[in-house]
Amino acid sequence: MTGTATVVGAGIGGLATAIGLRRAGWTVTVLERRTELERYGAAFGIHPTAQSALDRLGVGDALRDHAVPYRDAHIRTPAGRPLARLPLERIESKAGRPELLISRPYLLDALLAGLDAFGDVPLQLGERVTDVDALAAGQDLVIGADGIRSAVRTARFGDRSGPRRVGTVAWIGIADFESPVHGETWGSGRFFGLTPVEPGRTNWYATVPEATTAEELRASFTGWHDPIPRILDATDPATWIRYEMRHLHPALPSFVSADARPASRVPTGARPAPVALVGDAAHAMTPNLGQGACTAILDADALTRALAAAPPGPAGIAGALRAYDAERRRSAQRTAFGSRTLHRFMSTERTRLRDAAVRLLPG
Repeated sequence: MTGTATVVGAGIGGLATAIGLRRAGWTVTVLERRTELERYGAAFGIHPTAQSALDRLGVGDALRDHAVPYRDAHIRTPAGRPLARLPLERIESKAGRPELLISRPYLLDALLAGLDAFGDVPLQLGERVTDVDALAAGQDLVIGADGIRSAVRTARFGDRSGPRRVGTVAWIGIADFESPVHGETWGSGRFFGLTPVEPGRTNWYATVPEATTAEELRASFTGWHDPIPRILDATDPATWIRYEMRHLHPALPSFVSADARPASRVPTGARPAPVALVGDAAHAMTPNLGQGACTAILDADALTRALAAAPPGPAGIAGALRAYDAERRRSAQRTAFGSRTLHRFMSTERTRLRDAAVRLLPG
């Protein structure tokens, strides 16, 4: 079926959803509250399943033009001793293609190019949505892709589910040299990650219980194995990004909603305006599994496939939204729960028991 939709949010999930809807013949508008898109240089891991979804959206080749394969990485102690190998080889063997890493700007550019190819999808920046009912009044569907603080989610589901702190501060950055090792180093209450991102550069991320300055972050990893201190010394703190890690809690009962307005507020003859949530608006998670971008892409793919296959009319949209929720909600929420559980495991101060357990992981 086809219809009219407004996508609120122009991040990874929002842009992917807009592309999928437009490919299905929908008339689409994208609204973004920021005056420019977030282009900071964090690396996203793109699992083969998400790569296949991007292929279906027509942007897989653009992804591969700038992505690098992720094939060899270990979990290490702060002294540099390997504890286990990350399961990248098994992922590649099972899927027939490797995990890919790509910087956020390149992935955004690929999605923007895919959207621009249609030539008729408005992307309106600086548009803060404050009245979801008014927005939905003239649409067949509203997509909430507006992140962990989603206005669309709050309007339709209330504020019971919202951002919750996990008690950890995260830092991310890009070093202008290639690390000789990749993977994660787990210490007591903190960890440090290193991944490739493009030739000559290394993506890094660190989490600590608290660090408010670059000097404090550097001090937290003094004495850790090379190149961790070297990366922190060689990169400009002005380019680092610091944020308090949060996740969406409690889990939502549904990723979709029919018209939530009381009957007295619905104009005579007006159609209900359903809402679907994708990405962080639906299931924001800690970054420990590296699946935030992937789940957003899979949401977009599942939602737009369901809508493309639906019969015309409100009943068709309602059925498609039920199918989307059935396909994605439990899967995405399991991933979010697994990522939060891994965060607790990685961040424990009981390192002897944790490291002994890690050594038992298959190589």
